[in-house]
Formats: sequence, structure tokens, C-alpha cells
Amino acid sequence: MGTRLTGDETTLWKAAARVLDANWTGTGTIPSPALYPHQWAWDSAFVSMGLARHRRDRAERELLSLFRGQWATGLLPHIVFNTRMPRHAYFPGPDLWRSDLQDAAPRDVPTSGLTHPPLHALAALRLHECAGPADADRSRAFLARLYPMLVAQHRYLARCRDLGAGGLVAICHPWESGLDNSPAWDGPLGALQLPPVAYAPEHVPRTLPTGEDYDRYVRLVTLLRGAGYCDEYLRDTHPFAVEDPLVNATYLASTHALAEMAEIIGGDPVPHRETAQRVHHALLDRLWDGDTGCFRARDLRGGRLLPAVTVASFGPLLDPDLPGPVVRDLVDLLLSARFAGAAGYPVPTCDIQAPSFDRGGYWRGPTWINTNWLLWHGALGHGLTVVADLLYGATMRLVRQSGFREYFDPFDGTGRGSHDCSWSAALVLDLLGARRAPRAA
Repeated sequence: MGTRLTGDETTLWKAAARVLDANWTGTGTIPSPALYPHQWAWDSAFVSMGLARHRRDRAERELLSLFRGQWATGLLPHIVFNTRMPRHAYFPGPDLWRSDLQDAAPRDVPTSGLTHPPLHALAALRLHECAGPADADRSRAFLARLYPMLVAQHRYLARCRDLGAGGLVAICHPWESGLDNSPAWDGPLGALQLPPVAYAPEHVPRTLPTGEDYDRYVRLVTLLRGAGYCDEYLRDTHPFAVEDPLVNATYLASTHALAEMAEIIGGDPVPHRETAQRVHHALLDRLWDGDTGCFRARDLRGGRLLPAVTVASFGPLLDPDLPGPVVRDLVDLLLSARFAGAAGYPVPTCDIQAPSFDRGGYWRGPTWINTNWLLWHGALGHGLTVVADLLYGATMRLVRQSGFREYFDPFDGTGRGSHDCSWSAALVLDLLGARRAPRAA
């Protein structure tokens, strides 16, 4: 049997549900009420997993609302804009991306031209796993409806983003990693030549990277836009091309999920399993650094593994076939004084001992609920119950102390960034729901 929720956990459940209810727009969920007024791709993946525990109908609508922005190429944009909002309500808005000028983009909704970590098949499978017997038929029908969209998303990544021809997905902008200003990107961004003009407006929120950093982000977008988001340009010319371990770990986890979905709806799981094996081997061959015992991002333009060790280095714990010695090395690093061992509220997003660590610097040090959840999920897949319990407990302490904030100080748990963050609330619901779910004998 599962574990009954305590009174305190029940209170957290109700508070998290209220956040998701308040941030629901009728078709999807905004990441937070004050700062992010549109729909973001991997936010919606996380949110749908929480909604699966709270409002299944909304979880389905969340994913369908996101995929209405999918391009004909299969690209799932990282932002689907709310057309009811003023065009300048958020930067970068539709005017920067100009998706309406792209033949492959949808005609009825403006989007960005980048993508996000492809967690969506895993989210869809988790939604199915939360379905009770009464919802089983409806759940299979929903999977069958979403499956072709997910296959198109993965086909785009395999065809257009294997820029290193080694079986992994490359990101073409730091925003595609989900860890926007991670120290991992400092080297590739520093090599980018800027024209003598500033791109970023003065109203970029203070919680986000500003100044020259933002100019470089926008410069990369204008280069992509000027090339028409062309596949050949991405492969041959675009200055930022990086194989990130966390992005590829989500790609692998979702590929495994596609195989399971295919079996559930009567499709062929074999192609997905074959892809998963290729990605598994490529992660080890291309991103594993045996000398330091962790995964590192690979800069395809510089032809090297990047030096930064961040929370993304642990992403491949999502690989169920990761060799035992690799798992042990990752856990040793995760629990060391460089990460969880020195943080009262783990897991910090950057090596605490690195010069680039900044406890309040967005993805340069703070703890985030979504990365905690990813490592929790990966730890469970390897039977690392002690690590999973550590991550569960740390996450609950954060929200009890500071609420459903966007991110948190890893030393004292102070909440930072936006309030009433949807994915923080949603993933607390998923963690609590998993705790009370019946356990296999």
C-alpha cells in the first residue's frame, strides 16, 4: 500500500492545487502570474504531471494547448504566445521571433523559433500512469491522439538537431537548455561577436540575466531568424551548438516513454528502443568525462567538453541503463561538498566550489524544484532510495519555508524569483501523489 499523507502534506497539497487553479487560463497554465504570461514548453510538461494528480482534464488540455504551436517540421517551440496579451507584455515577444514569416510555423498562433528539453513524452506517459481504471480507455485514446505529435517532435530532433552526427541532440541557444544562464554557456557565449548595438530592452525583469548576457541571447535569435531557422544554417554556420547532458537525458527518457506508449496504443515500439540505445551509447561516448567522474556539455564549434560542472551533469541519471560505476561516480559527486553535501537546501545548480557559483544568480547556483524532481525521478529508476528520499525531503522543506517560489537559496532556503510558480506547485503535487500511490509488491 502507499503511504497516507500527513496533515502537513495534505496542507501542502491543497496549497499547490490553489496555485495551479489560479494560474490556469482556460486552455493552459502560465508559469507565474506576475512574470511569465505565456506558455513555455518544458514548464507545461512539468505542470501536466502535477495536473495529472489534481485535474486530469486540464493536464490533457495543457499538452494539447502547447502542441497547437508545433511547426510542420515537428519543432515544438519553447514559447507559445497568448494572443490575448499585448505584444509587448513580455520580452522577447512575438516581434523578435517573427514566426508568422516562417512557412513551417502555425498560422493561428505566434511562437518562438527555439525548442526546450523534450520531456513531453515522459509527461504524457506519467499522465497515463496516473489514470484510474475508470479512465483507462479515455487515457489510451488521449495517448493515441498525442502520440503522432510526440513522434514528430522526436523526428525533428533526430533529423535536424544531431549537428555533431553522433546521435545526440544539440541546442542552438542557451534558452533551449532550460538552464538559461548556466555557467556551462559562458565559453560559447563569450566567443560570440556582438555588433556595436544593444538588443535587450531596459524592461527585462531584474531576476533575469541582463546587459551583455542578454544582448548575446538576442543576437543568437536574430542570427537564427535571419537564416529562416534553416536546418543547413544550424548545422554548418550557427555559432552556438552544444550537446547538453540534461537535454539529451530528457530526450532519452522520453524516447523510452514513446516505446511504452507505442505498446499501449498498439504501435511499434522497436524504432524507439533502437533510438534509445543509440542515445544511451552516445551519452557515454561523447559526454562522459571519466577523469572527473561526471557528464559535461560538448561545444561542437570549439570541439571540446566544456569545463563547468552543473546540475545538468547529473541529468543522465534519467538513463535506466547507465552503468553501475557511472551511477556511483555521479552519486558520489552529487552528495559531495561541491553539491548536496554543502547545501542545506539541495541541489544547487552549479558546483559550489566553482568561481562562477552565485547563490542568487538564477541558474548559476540556486536550487530549483524542477531539477530536484528530475534527479529524484532518476534516482528512483536506479533504486537509489536514500538519494530519492533526500531530494524529496529537501524539496518539501523548501516549499514549507518559502512557498512555491521560482527558485531558492541553496544555503538558507530563501525563496527567489517569481511567486506562485506553477512548476514548483505541480511537482510538489506529483511528489506527494507518488508518495501516496500504491507500491508494487
